[in-house]
Amino acid sequence: MRDRTVPPPRTPGEMMVRTRTGTPAVFLDLLAREAAPAEFEEPVLAARAAGAAPETLAELEAARLTALRVRGGMQRQARREAELTALFDLAGDLAALHDLDPVLEAVVRRARRLLDADVAYVTLNDDERGETRMRMTDGSVSAAFRRLRIPFGDGLGGLVAQTAMPYSSDRYLSDPQFRHRAHIDEAVAEEALVAMLGVPMRLGSRVVGVLYAANRGERPFTPEQSVLLGTLAAHAALAVENARLLADTRAALEELDTVNGRIRARSAAIERAAQAHDRMAALVVGGGGPADVAAVVTEVLGGALHVLDADGRRLAASGGPVPLAEDEISAVLAVAGVRSGTVRHGDLWIAPIATPGELLGTLVLRTREELGDADRRILERAALVTAMLMLLRCSAAEAEARVRGELLDDLLDGRADASGALEARIRRVGLDTGAPHVVLSARCASSRHHGRAAFWAASYAATAHGLAAARGEEIVLLLPGSGPGDTARRVAKELGAALATPVTVGAAGPVRELAEVPAAHREARRCADTLLALDRLDDGADARELGLVGLLIGAHRDARAFLETTLGPVLDYDARRGTSLVRTLETYFDTRCALSRTAERLHVHINTVHQRLHRLGRLLGEDWQEPERALEIQLALRLHRLRGPHG
Repeated sequence: MRDRTVPPPRTPGEMMVRTRTGTPAVFLDLLAREAAPAEFEEPVLAARAAGAAPETLAELEAARLTALRVRGGMQRQARREAELTALFDLAGDLAALHDLDPVLEAVVRRARRLLDADVAYVTLNDDERGETRMRMTDGSVSAAFRRLRIPFGDGLGGLVAQTAMPYSSDRYLSDPQFRHRAHIDEAVAEEALVAMLGVPMRLGSRVVGVLYAANRGERPFTPEQSVLLGTLAAHAALAVENARLLADTRAALEELDTVNGRIRARSAAIERAAQAHDRMAALVVGGGGPADVAAVVTEVLGGALHVLDADGRRLAASGGPVPLAEDEISAVLAVAGVRSGTVRHGDLWIAPIATPGELLGTLVLRTREELGDADRRILERAALVTAMLMLLRCSAAEAEARVRGELLDDLLDGRADASGALEARIRRVGLDTGAPHVVLSARCASSRHHGRAAFWAASYAATAHGLAAARGEEIVLLLPGSGPGDTARRVAKELGAALATPVTVGAAGPVRELAEVPAAHREARRCADTLLALDRLDDGADARELGLVGLLIGAHRDARAFLETTLGPVLDYDARRGTSLVRTLETYFDTRCALSRTAERLHVHINTVHQRLHRLGRLLGEDWQEPERALEIQLALRLHRLRGPHG
């Protein structure tokens, strides 16, 4: 075995070199403190200057070369460790990132730093368009470069994307190995790039993009840098794919959540529809009304609901609704008259209440919420149920009105007798034969309202526990009460308002026996005829209230009643006080209302006449000298005179 020990110095010069530079082990010290390459020349130069032997110089030179090789290996090892550390850190960073942009940003930032490049960037492939598009850059200053789209096969990036092989160029713009395109070269020139390196981002055999590093000077990339960038590209490809898969998963979850939300909303709508259907079916069976339907709709759908009749009048409401404006009612009627189903008008949802041949009314739901198909069907079903309830009520009302009308017809025609059948009919309609009743004869100004007038009268009579019947153009009512005139005026006012047309009502009574009904009806008819003849089209009265005319048309020609109504207060005053106001009144009219002649005939002072006339005004009313009243008073005076002292 060769002895590798250093021989002792053979000359004084060699001894001096050993003293100054030490043995070749001096290079170990240089390696230990990571000296620069130039410092490794100093031991050799010092030995040569000291006159060292050639063998010593050769030994030192060999040690220097070995030390430089070791130093280079150590640097490569340190660089590799740094690269591995950077790759490990990048893998950790990518694992913590879930969105595509942060992933790509981390990749290009690490690539630029590891390769000490001026610019790093990444493009992602679009296989459908046949191009790779710029997606993320680090160090770029050109807007055109950041928007770059590179067709497959064109330029360095297009070639890498097409072939899945890495490519580099020391001077890209003048490199003939690439197919140059004007828009690509212009963007590269604007970015001032010279040396370029691109490696594929591969997943198996599929290329998802290209990772690049570029320098703005002539600094070519080494094979080691190409390998390092390829390793980064492999990590980037996995991270990009994971980000895409995660994005797809998120999108699928969001879509699933949306679908589940729709299913839940649909299920809730079906549940609401079923609940509404059950409750509205119960209303049909239980005999509910439009107000009950409105309450169900607002409880299920919210908002405020109006139930209108065919003319736009409100029948019922629910949900604390604000009254509809006139223009809104006009719009509702216009829509309901020509459209079927649910129609939206602003914040109003309109559903017509109709039979195949007739519009009965409208449901109007006010809500700012959008109604889905199921909710619209709830509103339409509510309109259908309301139509059924209205028809059922109409049928029941018509049946009851028919029964009441037939009974009144029999009474008016004198066909009623005291049989048990009549009593049963009277009990069925709830007529109290022990109470006084008045008979009314109503006429509408327009014959086209006759049907609605008959329906209104039947409903009114049923509510008042009376009877009603339509006889030609006349509506006859038998109502409980003892004031025929007041009842006539009330019916004329209410029926006229309901029909929006003048109604004239004549009255007679009160009657206390059913046998008196035919005669009272004839008197009421004559009274109505008289009111029409007097052009009192929107009024009601009985014969007694018509004064002289009433006396002429009255069925019983009741002079006593006329006398009491017209002159009763004066007769009573004379009887109590022993005065002669009646005589004064007769004399006053006989002298054509001349005060002096009246005083002469009565043999009293004119002031006495003034006092008596003032008293008469207080008893008869301030209008007693008006022509119409004066005529009635004079007729009453004539009747009083004709009846004699016993009248």
